[in-house]
Amino acid sequence: MVLALWAQDLHDSPGEAVERLRSRGGTCRPGGKFFDGSCGGVRKLARLPSSGAEPKRNDTRGIAKAVVVTDEHHPADQAPVSIPLVSIIITNFNYARFLPQSIDSALSQTHPTTEVVVVDDASVDNSSDIIREYGSRIIPVLRERNGGHGAAFNAGFAAIGGDIVVFLDADDYLYPGAVARVVSAWTPGVSKVQYRLDLVDGAGRTIDLYPAPEVRFDSGDVVPRMLATGRYETAVTSGNAFARGALEKIMPVPEAEFRMGAEGYLVTLAPFHGPVISLDEPLGVYRQHGANAWRLDGSAPGEHLRRSLEHDSHKYRALQVKAREMGKEVPQGLGMRDHHHLSMRLASLCLDPALHPYANDYRSALALRGAVASRHARLPWKRRAILAAWFMAAGFLPRSLAAPVIAWRLAPALRPPGVDGFLKTLRSFAR
Repeated sequence: MVLALWAQDLHDSPGEAVERLRSRGGTCRPGGKFFDGSCGGVRKLARLPSSGAEPKRNDTRGIAKAVVVTDEHHPADQAPVSIPLVSIIITNFNYARFLPQSIDSALSQTHPTTEVVVVDDASVDNSSDIIREYGSRIIPVLRERNGGHGAAFNAGFAAIGGDIVVFLDADDYLYPGAVARVVSAWTPGVSKVQYRLDLVDGAGRTIDLYPAPEVRFDSGDVVPRMLATGRYETAVTSGNAFARGALEKIMPVPEAEFRMGAEGYLVTLAPFHGPVISLDEPLGVYRQHGANAWRLDGSAPGEHLRRSLEHDSHKYRALQVKAREMGKEVPQGLGMRDHHHLSMRLASLCLDPALHPYANDYRSALALRGAVASRHARLPWKRRAILAAWFMAAGFLPRSLAAPVIAWRLAPALRPPGVDGFLKTLRSFAR
């Protein structure tokens, strides 16, 4: 039997590499069990330059990427079984209060071969000091000028060596077995694995799952659904693990268009290069707090809604370009059959009509489109019926009554206690 095992320390001898991997649970384990405790026939596949200088992190020439372990009791001509190197890219901007927990979660993964890249996008808090405290345990990328989410993604991706890539927002964190679970579900040719996250507030109190448990992920070939509606059911940044090969075909992220929400670009284009695998269990935590870019319960909900609509338009343009590149037809009106986009659009028109970005929109027309789109939402039928009723109320009630109906759905923190209790009961009934 031949096993291919990834070595993390470039200066390990072959025996040290095996012992390092054995100590982390990743050595000589065909089928998850040790054979007879022996790891004979070890050799490095690549060596450091003769000068002894350490190569750059993203330069694979001369880096010891793997060791081959043979057991003399099994034939050595079988194909190697590889343990993939998984790169976790943490992107941070002024999240020093959350950053240590995020980094610690990445370093605590049970998967035997991970690397952790931490990108700081020119924070003005003490984030850089925190990053330096981790020393060689992480790969730091400290940007001198703030470039936004997309720029941070690009900088982190340029520094990695892994075959599977997880982008982790610095205010989120992963559970210890997250990467191992992703690897166990991984199959050749997939573009990404997506999974749920536990939703918590700024103090760490659990609120819900994200996406909510009644929302059904889209899996497999999701491109037809994207071309029909402009979107498929997926996760936020920290709920995705991408194939490096798929990312290499779509990156870099356009930095001007995706200063925020860079994952929207990746989750939209990656499925053109392979199917999607979905896991329903939560593998980490998505933290909602007052500084989130997409929070709608702040002092300027209209601004947040317009930002969301602008983000959608950037995704649609990227989708159209990619689809045409792949020889696929793109229908007109992407988003006008997607209940999520229509709800944001209707909310913007109702809450802040003077600055609504679509001059020809009418509440009644958006409501009718949304009610029809609700029929195809990835929800149980009772929830689809409630969603359609919400669209009708938001579109046809007087604006003074429609505004709280919209706000209570999109910003739960704004609900009066009685309304909140009623809606939670209704949600439980409709699951």
